[in-house]
Amino acid sequence: MGPLAGVKVLEFEAIGPAPFAGMLLADMGADVLVLERPEGTDLGLKRERRHDVMMRGKRSLTLDLKKDSSRQIALSLVERADVLIEGLRPGVMERLGLGPDIALARNPRLVYGRMTGWGQDGPLAPRAGHDINYIALAGVLHAFGRKGEAPVPPLNLIGDFGGGGMLLGFGIACALLEAKRSGQGQVVDAAMIDGTALLAAMFSGFLAAGTWSETRGDNILDTGAPWYDVYETKDGKYVSIGAIEGRFYEELLERLQLKDLPDQYDRARWPEMKEVFSAAFRTRSREEWCRVFDGSDACFAPVLSWSEARDHAQSVSRKSYLSVGNVPQPAPAPRFSRTPGAVRHEPPERGEGGLQALRDWGFAAQDIDALKAQGLGTRE
Repeated sequence: MGPLAGVKVLEFEAIGPAPFAGMLLADMGADVLVLERPEGTDLGLKRERRHDVMMRGKRSLTLDLKKDSSRQIALSLVERADVLIEGLRPGVMERLGLGPDIALARNPRLVYGRMTGWGQDGPLAPRAGHDINYIALAGVLHAFGRKGEAPVPPLNLIGDFGGGGMLLGFGIACALLEAKRSGQGQVVDAAMIDGTALLAAMFSGFLAAGTWSETRGDNILDTGAPWYDVYETKDGKYVSIGAIEGRFYEELLERLQLKDLPDQYDRARWPEMKEVFSAAFRTRSREEWCRVFDGSDACFAPVLSWSEARDHAQSVSRKSYLSVGNVPQPAPAPRFSRTPGAVRHEPPERGEGGLQALRDWGFAAQDIDALKAQGLGTRE
């Protein structure tokens, strides 16, 4: 059932990184129970519930937390949880009477996971923001883009998911391990601005060593180097090359049938070399280049769309994708040799599975009836 089987997680409805963290835990076997509003908001992205991939493997209850009676209902769930996940603005849970002090007083072993953009404190803590703002202030957005052009937002993968939800999931796993030793819970304060900065740790060393320029598109990994970039092919598609090491670079030149190029690290000649590579890659289609580089160590890969990636032989061999509710999506990761993760079921409708979850969490029939009478919404 996964390495987190038996761990009970109470997730308060939010968007982006908080439900992503919950999905990671659910994929690894945790019993994730989402406390949702009776009526949801979808940020204008109308879709069937089965398309809400980050709800996969979870169960749902509905509760209007704005009602005074809801606090005790929520706390009764908190008492039985191992983990709480919330992604609201700082102070909101406190105003609801569900902040860490109250929750940990009721359940001292609780791991209380908090997900925000700016963090729980600091001058920006109460302000609104989204991924693009957090990665901008963390100094990371500045690095994305080509020389002389504006920064390019890398979707919302870095702040929301890499530096946000994944960081929260890691923090929760660490706190669970510590709570098992000490018997005491604690607060996990995960902020996207912190996580984004952490993802760029390697570049802190590069900057300190003087081996990285803060001029965009002037470095090895940011499209500055001709041998670490994407190139258009004859059919208007793209391929990627990442031949950093000398032996891989030599094989790249051999496969491209190029000779008499300047030294690989002659930065003054990089623009000239890039033109040579561009002209070479435009002579064949993407598929033809895949055949040319088949079996090669030149660090080559076609640039695939999400749909194409699912059907690639490597993805198929690894079973990297699966279908849940007829929705293709990534499979749980990482892999475990003895207790593999799994997607147990498709995303629930609001309140779906909540009744059985209450039973599984140890609520007696009369207690469940009392909770429902007070406004807790459930469905089988």
